[in-house]
Amino acid sequence: MSSQEQIHNLIQNYRQAVMAKNVDDVMALYADDVVSFDAVKALQFKGKAAYRAHWEECMKMCPGPHIFEFHELTIETSQEIAFAHWLAHCGGTNEKGETQACWMRVSACYRQVGGQWLIAHEHWSAPFDMTSGATLFDLKP
Repeated sequence: MSSQEQIHNLIQNYRQAVMAKNVDDVMALYADDVVSFDAVKALQFKGKAAYRAHWEECMKMCPGPHIFEFHELTIETSQEIAFAHWLAHCGGTNEKGETQACWMRVSACYRQVGGQWLIAHEHWSAPFDMTSGATLFDLKP
């Protein structure tokens, strides 16, 4: 299996683990020294323990079904490093039964660790209006 296929499978496993709300399976895909620039709560998360706590909190925020769709996925690989970027439609159903979702931009870096591809870095973001400072969650591709 090519590196590109392996990264594609990792991304699909990541998506499925999030949809299943399985934090253990999500975290198994990250390198121990992961650095994440998530769009929620903090400027950055360093290491698996910090990011795991964040994932657990995120799962609690949406007790209902998740929305986690990936579009325009692009993957580039070399022997030991790879990166991908895509547009994600993500969100979920809150405790009131309301579905909340938005489009986000995602980029991720992968590194071979012991012969296995792991997520070394990821960045989730939404554009914002520089004049008002408002996040533009209503944009669509």
